[in-house]
Amino acid sequence: MGGSLAGLLAAHVLAGHADRVTVVERDRFPDGTGARAGVPQGRHPHVLLQGGQLALDSLLPGFLAELGEAGAPRVGLPSNLVLWQQGRWIRRVPPSTHIYTGSRAQLEGLVRRRVLANPVISVVEGSDAVGLLGDASRVRGVLLRDRSEGAGAEQRSLAADLVVDASGSGTKAPQWLAAIGAGAAHEETIDTGIAYASRVYRGKDGALGDGTLGFYVYPNPDHVHAGGALPLEDGSHLVIISGLRGDEPPTGDAEFETYAKRLGHPLLDRWIESAEPLSPAFGYRRTGNVRRRYDLADRLPAGFLATGDALCTFNPIYGQGMAVAAMSAVALRDALADRRRTPTTRRVQRALLGASRLAWDISAGADRRMPGVVGNAVVADKAGDRVAEWYLGRVTERSPGDPVVGRAFRAVLTLSEPVTALFAPAVARAVLLGPPSPTPAEPQEAPE
Repeated sequence: MGGSLAGLLAAHVLAGHADRVTVVERDRFPDGTGARAGVPQGRHPHVLLQGGQLALDSLLPGFLAELGEAGAPRVGLPSNLVLWQQGRWIRRVPPSTHIYTGSRAQLEGLVRRRVLANPVISVVEGSDAVGLLGDASRVRGVLLRDRSEGAGAEQRSLAADLVVDASGSGTKAPQWLAAIGAGAAHEETIDTGIAYASRVYRGKDGALGDGTLGFYVYPNPDHVHAGGALPLEDGSHLVIISGLRGDEPPTGDAEFETYAKRLGHPLLDRWIESAEPLSPAFGYRRTGNVRRRYDLADRLPAGFLATGDALCTFNPIYGQGMAVAAMSAVALRDALADRRRTPTTRRVQRALLGASRLAWDISAGADRRMPGVVGNAVVADKAGDRVAEWYLGRVTERSPGDPVVGRAFRAVLTLSEPVTALFAPAVARAVLLGPPSPTPAEPQEAPE
């Protein structure tokens, strides 16, 4: 259910184990790499983190080369971006990792072309999933309704041995499972109320300076406004600005540019003044972290899995969604290929949750410290959690200026290394024994 990145990649994996895989998509797929309708954040920045790159190239060999040939910007961190974090400018040392910052539509279109070329996979477009078939012991398919015929359209059944919910953060699967007598999944929530707005600009010279592809200001409890400019595949830049609940960025043209002055440094504001706007501003406000613990649900029926945002939704400001979708598909592939264990529904669902755990820890851990945060998973009440937060606070404080700490920090943030990388001996010594290293007083005009 769902032709999103998570749905397409799950279908790709399942095609190696099934006679037929059907992707049910509520909208209609665009031709080529055009934007897909119904993507809630399609007009906003997307980044493909290192962990997602490794996963995608493993699932679709040669994909990164194809992405590069299509013009997706490959941005080295921290050399190619001017970055502000914890009140300090990050030293622009040689890159230890890279991200891709092209549009969501481009990346998803390339994936869609590769995945749907498989004859085992078929698509039902323009159809809403409106319920599940089966009972509390097993899901046996889905109920569909043609969207073009409205809410009164006749429902039809699509039988299936396995149903995968990849319908996104607005999933109705919890209610549908309850309707067939299955147990409910506990939902963990953490919501800062952060909202953002985005607008496309073209810089006067098409770039931002020698070796500079963009810039970004990260939020923190003492400076809640964030934003920056990230390059797109056509040479333009997507500008994003954000604020917390009650201080949401406006979408009016003049008001958008005025709000950009709140970032605490005039860097972005100055660039916008000389750039040409290419689009209106678009806002987005559904940014809470939500994790559905199907792995703990009582009476979880066989034949049902959740993946992508339908399983775990992150604050989009951290750019983790596409990477986790790909990493979840790798987890699904590996769980099904494991000959040592029978791939039961609960076991595979645990593997999918495990693929999203690091991203959850990063996003939820950072958001817990923001002012005004709400939710049932906000409080870190275990002594171990409090110690970990203290240590990670020191990591964050030292990462802008210390190359050793910064390299490990970026590896974890880009989901390419586990959090244990932050406790390696060289990193721990710098974190526990050394003072924060000096950082530039002003943004560096070029990489070191």
